[in-house]
Amino acid sequence: MLFQKKVDRVIDPDRAEEEFEERMEGVELDKKDPLAMILAGLIVFVPALLFVIAAFALVIWFFFGRYV
Repeated sequence: MLFQKKVDRVIDPDRAEEEFEERMEGVELDKKDPLAMILAGLIVFVPALLFVIAAFALVIWFFFGRYV
């Protein structure tokens, strides 16, 4: 099958989590890694959140604000 590893991860998440923990045992985080992860999350989620808010605002304007 083309995506057999991905299918196995979905079917057996406990085993996939154990394999991930084994791979990450020797990895140590730097002092600045948490800041980098937070900034990366903001870069990803803030534009998506703004898009969703704009879509809701457009729908609300379309139904309630056009005739004011």
